[in-house]
Amino acid sequence: MERAQERTQTDPAAGAALELLVHGVGGATPEKMLNDPRTVRITGDDTAAMYRREDDVNAEAVDAAAGGPADRPVPEAYVWSNLTSGNGTRALWLLLLPFMVVNLAHWMRPATLERTRTVRLYGLLVRLTGLTLTVLLVAAACEVALDLTAWQCAGTRACAERHSWLGFLSPAVSDNGWWSLPGRRLALAALVPTALTVLLWYLSHRTWRAYESQEPPNSRTEPQDAAGHTALGRPGFWYGRRLVARLRAAHTAAGLLTVAAAVGTAAAREDRRPGGPALLDGLGWLLEAALAAGALATVWVVCRRGRSEHRLDRRLDAHLVRRLPLAALVLLALTFVYAGWERPAWRSAGRLPGDVTFGGIALLQGVLVIALAVVASTLYRGSRSDPEGRAALRGLGGPAVAMLACALGGLMSGGVSQRVSDWLDGTGTYLAGPPVLLTWQASVIPALLIVLLALCALLAREALRLARAERVAVAHEYGADPGDPARTQRIARARAMATLTDRAPLLVAVTSTTTLLLGAGALVGAFATGRTPDRAAEAAHPFVHGAAQTGQALGSWLIGLGFILFVTWGRRAYKDASARRTIGILWDVGTFWPRAAHPFSPPCYAERAVPDLTWRMATWTRATGGRLVISGHSQGSVLAAAAAWQLSPADRSRVALLTYGSPIERLYGRWFPAHFGPAALNALHEDIDCWRNLHRPTDPIGGPVRLSGDDCGPEVDRAALADPLAYGRTEAHPLPSPILGHSDYQADPAFAQERERLLSRLHKEVPAQRAKADDQQRVKADDQQRVKADDQQRVKADDQR
Repeated sequence: MERAQERTQTDPAAGAALELLVHGVGGATPEKMLNDPRTVRITGDDTAAMYRREDDVNAEAVDAAAGGPADRPVPEAYVWSNLTSGNGTRALWLLLLPFMVVNLAHWMRPATLERTRTVRLYGLLVRLTGLTLTVLLVAAACEVALDLTAWQCAGTRACAERHSWLGFLSPAVSDNGWWSLPGRRLALAALVPTALTVLLWYLSHRTWRAYESQEPPNSRTEPQDAAGHTALGRPGFWYGRRLVARLRAAHTAAGLLTVAAAVGTAAAREDRRPGGPALLDGLGWLLEAALAAGALATVWVVCRRGRSEHRLDRRLDAHLVRRLPLAALVLLALTFVYAGWERPAWRSAGRLPGDVTFGGIALLQGVLVIALAVVASTLYRGSRSDPEGRAALRGLGGPAVAMLACALGGLMSGGVSQRVSDWLDGTGTYLAGPPVLLTWQASVIPALLIVLLALCALLAREALRLARAERVAVAHEYGADPGDPARTQRIARARAMATLTDRAPLLVAVTSTTTLLLGAGALVGAFATGRTPDRAAEAAHPFVHGAAQTGQALGSWLIGLGFILFVTWGRRAYKDASARRTIGILWDVGTFWPRAAHPFSPPCYAERAVPDLTWRMATWTRATGGRLVISGHSQGSVLAAAAAWQLSPADRSRVALLTYGSPIERLYGRWFPAHFGPAALNALHEDIDCWRNLHRPTDPIGGPVRLSGDDCGPEVDRAALADPLAYGRTEAHPLPSPILGHSDYQADPAFAQERERLLSRLHKEVPAQRAKADDQQRVKADDQQRVKADDQQRVKADDQR
């Protein structure tokens, strides 16, 4: 408070005031945010824009003509909902969920200011895990198009006659037509996974241009060894063009090489049989060597470089971005020519070697997740930055989420394979079916569901116990004894249900661990027996055999149902605006982070929203020298904090932050401790002029920030707001007050009080003074960095001596 008093005494003029409103999860209209049906867009486009009331469009000019600023702040709304929930086609991004989840794992590493190599190893392991998910998705498409359709169904007369559209591929139905040779069938069917890979490349390229190509205003260069409280303030954090382009090229090449391997290895295996053509056998070996070289090049590209955050990296590895996918495409075309060569004696029978492919992917994913857990545990133990133990799963949140991403990828790949197999051969008599490993993985799903249902029952029991305890607290707080039992129970239940958010780490830990153990068991069972679970248990006890049959049948149905739910939910969202809005909420939370681990994940809206807010705050404060309160609700508070970190120190000191319903500590601080941990939030509290946070005990998303007051301002958290505002009917509330939970914080009088309190703390500073302060700040920072670099150089020289 001393700093605020000094500013008020030295400069009593308050200056122009702007209240920048940022909505949260689910979006809002400018009319609702500004509480006025007449709004005007003052800057921006149809995707994201700033709005004002019609009467406030030229508020600064009117105030200047009147001889001074107005008493009230000018409200301005930033509407970014179309970045995540605009048109119906974006609901189909739900199918990219595994990619989005593994990308989140990249940002969940524990906080540390040292161990740079260990941090890089963590990012490398997550990027490799993301690469396996791309290969898994394309391999699943190959399983459906190549193995089940072109190899098995088209090669079986009964199946081809049942599906007449496959007749031209069947040797029996087409009388050995030109396309009926197995190699040509595989080459033609390979166009499906090839088209899928090209589509993913196109979507990633197009969405980057639409969302993530906005440059932040901060173009300074930060030394690689500069110590900071959070990476979100680095110049290049919200501009990952170079890495996304490299990863897009590598993942596109990996997808094309996967298709080429599926087609080429089948033909090469045929050429290696006794008496096979020597020329084609030699070409097969050359082709497989080229595929191996392409795979190594792809992995090298993924491993070679991570994110460049210390500077605004506008460079692009054009030779790599263009040549790697092009080389993979040329190799795929040569594979098609090789596979389509005349081989009169070649007949399709059984399955393509899919067990080895899917088994190798599953094994590699398990090894990567375990290695990631070891690295994350090492970082957490060495950081000592979580004294209160707030980090989710004690630093193991990233590995657990990476395991869930692999499980989702397995669910989708197994589900589509099982459903297509049932559709092609509903009786189960014509086709060999999908790989044995996919059947084993489906068979363990019922066991996983039993564990999850038991855990949910325990959580429900805990919620009921807490609700009973809350009834006493509600009656005491509102002075309602005995009161209305039904009213008391509703309030207590809302509070108890809101606490379930804090149980998410337990749910993730149990799900991830169970998935890892059951997946390992399925992998061992598939490779040890080589048969499906029911056939492998034929000689066992009748109870065991019956359990295996039940698990296999139920698991097959459940995994197919899971994939169908994904597809139908996306189709429903395409037609239903309310469902589309619900899916948009998922992306509001999941796509805040840049695409650092997977280029095919849904685009990062923050790479557009954060530069928008940063540009607006910096240009307004410099042009007017006025006061600015950025008011963020829910996810909007996270965007507000990220934009404040991007400001220069002088601009940041002229900004006050008002957050309400904010998940900045409850969700982001726990799951992303390296970027929103206690050190980062304390630094933000010190750098901005003031920060106040509002929360309710009934809010399942927002919560306290847990920062105490000091010489940089008052305590951040206000005492928990009453919800509802009144227990029963009063003169101020003649009708029953609703339980608001996460919504409508502006209805509470505390909101207006805190906004006025923040505005009263801010002071006016003329632009010339601000420019001088900026120069002084930069000189001071350069001197500190130079001294630190000299010290480190001397230490390094001493070590070498």
